[in-house]
Amino acid sequence: MRVDHFVLVGTLALISTAALAEPYAGGAVVETATAKGTILTDAKGMTLYTFDKDADGSSACYDACVKKWPPLAASKTDKADGDYKPIARKDGTMQWSHDGKPLYRWQMDKKPGDVTGDGAGGVWHLAKE
Repeated sequence: MRVDHFVLVGTLALISTAALAEPYAGGAVVETATAKGTILTDAKGMTLYTFDKDADGSSACYDACVKKWPPLAASKTDKADGDYKPIARKDGTMQWSHDGKPLYRWQMDKKPGDVTGDGAGGVWHLAKE
């Protein structure tokens, strides 16, 4: 009977964790409840960020910047989903945005839940709901 109890507890833990994550943008973006509030992650749980130098729904991050801060890729056929919209980049690729702010990953985040890019250079911030 003790084994059944652990299986039940484990199952409930998985169900409650899943309830904290809400997918958007065709599953490309997930709103995840954390100690820092509800943050945005990609489908693999990697934290997403915004860049203060982006303006008017377009990206200012190219060349060396993109190597450190890869854009959250969208396809030309992706459709807007509420506050989540694909935007065109000047290099011809597409990128997801939230409330008009392009979304990026950070190269130094190695596993889901890492938030090492928050505050980088005073211009990179956790993407939040």
